Amino acid sequence: MVRSLRIQFENAYYHVTCRGNSGQEIFSSDADRLTFLDLLERSGDIYQTEILAFVLMSNHFHLFVKTPLGNLQEFMRHFNISYTSYYNRKHGRRGHLYQGRYKSFLVDADNYLQEVSRYIHLNPIRVKLKSQMSMDEKRKYLRNYLWSSYEGYLSQSRRRGFLQVEEVLAYFGGDTAKGRRSYEEFVIAGVSGKIPNP
Repeated sequence: MVRSLRIQFENAYYHVTCRGNSGQEIFSSDADRLTFLDLLERSGDIYQTEILAFVLMSNHFHLFVKTPLGNLQEFMRHFNISYTSYYNRKHGRRGHLYQGRYKSFLVDADNYLQEVSRYIHLNPIRVKLKSQMSMDEKRKYLRNYLWSSYEGYLSQSRRRGFLQVEEVLAYFGGDTAKGRRSYEEFVIAGVSGKIPNP
């Protein structure tokens, strides 16, 4: 069966997600998560791909990327092979880590840039175990979740060097204390779950 072609063009925005094979975990430790982020940064540098947002969950991840060179396929191929090779070597396993190819959704930046970043940043509390938390508990949990770009949107000092927040924060007044606060309010407004799925 022939694989469908992926839409690629310069300066496109994509929401990318990838799930563990048969729902298995793709991270066994924080060391795995740190290596994942190091490889993400390295792949972004090699393919000049900008990382606008990310979240690492136990058995999947979400990325929000911009491809100035129109090379999403090359970037993701390099990145996924790099992390799979690392993970298999580290944990003495062989074979596929991911369930099929990654999924990518072309994003209309004019209408959905903020929505996609919010959707990604809310992922840690969308799991069943977190659904019974109070609003305040959810807010704190999101702020303290280490494996998301959300903390980098709220604090410059906690931002990873490769993270590009400027385009999203521009909608909220820029990368200023006020802009970051406005972005947090926007994200928290989505905690109720009454927002459209972008």
